[in-house]
Amino acid sequence: MNVVKKSITLRDGRVIEIETGKLAKQADGSVVVRMGNTMLLATVCCAKEAKEDVDFMPLSVEYKEKFAAAGRYPGGFMKREGRASDYEILIARLIDRALRPLFPDDFHAEVFVTVNLISAEKDIQPDALAGLAASAALAVSDIPFNGPISEVRVARVNGQLMINPTFSQMEGADIDIMVAATCDNIMMVEGEMKEVSEKDMLEAIKFAHEEIKIQCQAQLELMQEVGKVEKRAYCHERNDEELREAVRTYCYDKCYAIAKAGTAKHERGEAFDALREEFMATLPEEERDEKAPLVARYYHDVEKEAMRRMILDEGVRLDGRNTTQIRPIWTEVDYLPCAHGSAIFTRGETQSLTTVTLGTKLDMKELDEVLVQGTEQFVLHYNFPPFSTGEARPQRGIGRREVGHGNLAFRALKPMVPVGAENPYAVRVVSDILESNGSSSMATVCAGTLALMDAGVKIKKPVSGIAMGLISDAKSGKYAILSDILGDEDHLGDMDFKVTGSVDGITATQMDIKVDGLSYEVLEKALEQARQGRLHIMGEMMKTISEPREDYKPHVPRIVQIVIPGEFIGAVIGTGGKVIQDIQKTTGTTITITEENEMGIVDIFGENKESMDAALKRIKDITTVPEVGETYHGKVVSILEFGAFVEILPGKEGLLHISELDYTKVEKVEDVLKVGDEVDVKLLEIDGKSGKMRLSRRALMEKPEGWVEPVRKPRPEGERRNNDRRNDRGERRGERTERGERRERGERK
Repeated sequence: MNVVKKSITLRDGRVIEIETGKLAKQADGSVVVRMGNTMLLATVCCAKEAKEDVDFMPLSVEYKEKFAAAGRYPGGFMKREGRASDYEILIARLIDRALRPLFPDDFHAEVFVTVNLISAEKDIQPDALAGLAASAALAVSDIPFNGPISEVRVARVNGQLMINPTFSQMEGADIDIMVAATCDNIMMVEGEMKEVSEKDMLEAIKFAHEEIKIQCQAQLELMQEVGKVEKRAYCHERNDEELREAVRTYCYDKCYAIAKAGTAKHERGEAFDALREEFMATLPEEERDEKAPLVARYYHDVEKEAMRRMILDEGVRLDGRNTTQIRPIWTEVDYLPCAHGSAIFTRGETQSLTTVTLGTKLDMKELDEVLVQGTEQFVLHYNFPPFSTGEARPQRGIGRREVGHGNLAFRALKPMVPVGAENPYAVRVVSDILESNGSSSMATVCAGTLALMDAGVKIKKPVSGIAMGLISDAKSGKYAILSDILGDEDHLGDMDFKVTGSVDGITATQMDIKVDGLSYEVLEKALEQARQGRLHIMGEMMKTISEPREDYKPHVPRIVQIVIPGEFIGAVIGTGGKVIQDIQKTTGTTITITEENEMGIVDIFGENKESMDAALKRIKDITTVPEVGETYHGKVVSILEFGAFVEILPGKEGLLHISELDYTKVEKVEDVLKVGDEVDVKLLEIDGKSGKMRLSRRALMEKPEGWVEPVRKPRPEGERRNNDRRNDRGERRGERTERGERRERGERK
């Protein structure tokens, strides 16, 4: 083995180690990245040649966490890792978005990047190391790549910025972003914030970049030591310069005219397609099939150039807007009468129909990742059906793009959705994109805010979002920042920069940069233009609904929440869940109990007030502590020679002595009471040691005229002890008899 290692020391003294030459040596490149006891194995494999007629970069990135890495068993029947979780997909997307722009434009061989978590220290966040591992694997391979890059997490905790914080250090962070960059340029930013300013966000990005430069330099040194500075030769494109010039000469002016016409998306697309077919008709028929792929590529370049020059030279966009204008917006709430909350948000040719559903704690999303377990009270799902863009194809489930867009909207709204004691409901937001022409994830944020307010969820503040774009010319230095970009402006532009926030600051961001040399000055201008656009969109939203409804809608199931002492949790649940299941069955409610700080949080979820009140009464009866001097309506559960046991509250019984039945002498208890009778009694005494309760029926009766309480002669101490022992034995016999009777009835105490 030829093992080579490089070490990177972070500002706080922690060390990241990159090792190659030991594992997975048959891959084109492989490394193990280690920090503490967390280890990631990254491999990269590349096809020898590109497939025929492929004119794009076929890159596949997989991130997988092994449960054995943390000494855990996977869940499910098969007990093995299954399809990628949403979390793993999101990390793979972070890697992909940073790597993809840096492969040469004419390199089209399939590349597969795989990053596996093979050892997991519980407090280290491995996702912050995944981008470094993937880039290092490319660095030690012969695959053409204009890197290296690295990714780091930067968080601000108590006003201090830190690189790659641990899970425990993240508590209280108001900035949590992932930044990817080369030595020279920022490539990707994604994360969430708690209403921070644009200035603070830029400061965090710059802070991250300084650390990334060190990690990129370490990879360059690793390349030198491994001897992979020279990359493989390739030729994946054939070109016909005469045909390229013919396409440009025939199509450019016509493309420019179509772009400047300001038509709608489909009309514009049809005009561009017709122009391409018009040019194809100028070619000899026998050459058309052969030259069609080249014509498509050259025509795409002409279309891109025409649109970009129009924006840079005239400040006019495809739909006729200037660079700062927002498309027309219309909104509506309460559109769906049976949903708990609903809203339509339409901006130009992008439309989201969003619903809110409120549920119990049983409906919360369960998290069972390798390092993260628990529940998520608020979830957001994003759906992008083919009909939203007019495509005639089947819908085959949720793709990675939908997971990523939904996560961005989720992070945007999460800081504003109350959780815990402030909101007893599980909250699910679903955005269905009905039309799409740019920034549908930002439409989801806006529609989600409106739907939450329509549902009566007391969000802290409304949130709006906007997608920004960039058109730049490196030769002239000209650039244009575009507000509220169209789909074509995203595809043909140099930046897709999404920003969400309230009136007081940013809550989430996602930025992908496709060009080199984007300055912080341009980023600062883009952020300020985005802030103004967000506030305009917010103003339009507030015209429909400006604050959450006072109450939930009539058809929303209600939740009553009470807090009980921790020692009563078991009594409410019962043996094997028998008690709580009976309450739910007989009252038609759903009940959940969670333990927090030695107290039980009980949520009762029901369709009507009567059923919830019945369930609440039964729980209160179980958890009520008997008080001396109080009167209770009880039930006789057993009869002995010297008295009767009466259940005054569920599971709480006291002794009604024969002498306390009546003012007149009672010869036999059965003369007054039978098992199953209901009787009012007063609690006279609770023994401080044993907790036994002494009851009286007589105390609730009117005293006979002239009644004098008989004076009992004091008994010798020994006799009192003997009598007390006899009474205790009698009570124990009574308890045994009672247990036997219950067994016969199939019950347990």
